[in-house]
Parts: sequence; C-alpha cells; structure tokens
Amino acid sequence: MVDVATLVEQAREGRPRAVARLISLVEGASPRLREVMAVLAPLAGGAYVVGLTGPPGVGKSTSTSALVSAYRKAGKRVGVLAVDPSSPFSGGALLGDRVRMSEHASDPGVYIRSMATRGHLGGLAWAAPQAIRVLDAAGCEVILVETVGVGQSEVEIAAQADTCVVLLAPGMGDGIQAAKAGILEIGDVYVVNKADRDGADATARELHHMLGLGESRGPADWRPPIVKTVAARAEGIDEVLEALEKHRAWMDERGVLDERRRNRAAREIETIAITALRARLADLRGDTRLADLAARVTEGTLDPYAAADGLIAGLTGA
Repeated sequence: MVDVATLVEQAREGRPRAVARLISLVEGASPRLREVMAVLAPLAGGAYVVGLTGPPGVGKSTSTSALVSAYRKAGKRVGVLAVDPSSPFSGGALLGDRVRMSEHASDPGVYIRSMATRGHLGGLAWAAPQAIRVLDAAGCEVILVETVGVGQSEVEIAAQADTCVVLLAPGMGDGIQAAKAGILEIGDVYVVNKADRDGADATARELHHMLGLGESRGPADWRPPIVKTVAARAEGIDEVLEALEKHRAWMDERGVLDERRRNRAAREIETIAITALRARLADLRGDTRLADLAARVTEGTLDPYAAADGLIAGLTGA
C-alpha cells in the first residue's frame, strides 16, 4: 500500500518517481485520490500556471521547451503538463511531447508529464487540475500546460491557467481564424511563432486589428501584447517571458490573480460534485426509484422535470 504522506514528502524533495506516482493516482482516479488531495491542499497555491494553446502545427511544444529553458536560466523550478490526444487502443497519450522536450530530461529542476485527454473535450485532460496541484505542491514555481491543439474549441485552458498564451503562425490560415470566436478570445499574451516565415508581419497586423474590434478596455485594463518569436532558435522568448511577468504583476496589483484562482477552484469543486452525482445516477440503472419515475413520465402523470427534481432530492436527501 502506497504511503501518501511519504510520497508527497519525496515529491517535495524533487524525486521524479514520487511525482509520477502521485499524478498516476490522479489519472487513474485512485480510491486514494481524496487522501492525496487532502495532503496536497495546504502545500499548493504558490505556482504560476501558464497555459499554451493554439492550432496544431504552430510550434507549441517547441515554444514550451524554449520557455522551460528561459525559466531554468532564471533559476525557476518548472513543471510541464503536455496534454496529448488519447490512443484509441491503450487510452494513453498518443504524441508524447516528452520526446520533443528531451533536452530537459536530465534536468532535476524540470518535470515533464504527457497526459492523455481520454476523450475529454476542450483541449485538456479531465485530471489536469489535480495534476497541476501535484506539481505545485512538489515545489514547481512555474507550471506550463500545453494543450492538445484542436483549434477553436480549445478554450478550457483559460479556466485552468493564471495566464493564457495563444500561439499562431503565418501561412496556416490564422488570419481567417482570427475572425472567429474561440481561442482568440481567451489570450492574455499572443505569440506569432515561426516569425522568420513570409507573412509573419501580416499575421501580427491582422491579429492586432482583430483584437481591437469591439474592444471596450479601460485605461487600467490589460491589453494583450503580440510577440513575434522563432521558438526553434529561442528568438523572442525573452520578450514572451517579459510579457508573462508583466501580466502576472498586473494581476497581482489588481487582485485578478486571486479571483482567477478562486474561480478555478469553484469550477473544480463543481466538476467533482457533478462527477459524483453522475456516478450515483449510474448506480440507479435498474433501481426501482428510477424505474417508477420513468413509468410515471411515460404514463403522463409526471413531467420529466418534476421527475428529475424528485430523483435529485432522493440522491441528495434534499
């Protein structure tokens, strides 16, 4: 039997295997997950969480790796959650971004974990919030969360990160995408990567124009900067780091960071509660209460909303 307290203590000492086992308990929805979260709760809350999202092929993994190098140069301990599509066979992470960040594999100040979405929409794995808490409690000062790269629906990262970075690249149709609702509404920092390609300046101009449409920001509001980079050569990465630190300072000054983290906690609580209710509902298959309510709805003596209210009251004791 795993001793959770010992495992957490080892994780805080920087032992990768302990961190890996804790995240595996999270991903596997272990019966000991509640115990793990109870031990981690007072230890987490200090990490700065940066989400990186954007269409496939813009260089998210390369940019993440370059940011890891920059943060390590600044003496920060870094955690990376690289969320990949699921294998249809094993359910595991399909792409394995750790391969593309292999240069950091031997650095004890960096922990990289690929996580499978396992069918969860929105670009993140369902276990991402708990995995972020593990890395936070393990002493990571910065946590980079790289999403799958599924396009316009990939907005969930905005709910999980302190700062959200949206990456685009020239020549990939992003000028058209800029006109659409979706990931271009969630960015705190915008990065035009592969800026050595033709069309980078035009992409940045279009993006600046689209961000200005319908803008109703006050003088003290945050205005998302647009940074051009060539992540493969680490060009512009220092400017991205500067933009991230400015955004963090702005949030700290106005209490936005605390508000975002409270909202994040509220969503996590809601998700856990809904998951628990769904599990209890699943247990009702074949239960006489559900069968009786279904019969009454079929007969027309009860409407489905009233039946649902009765079912919820029975589940919650309300």
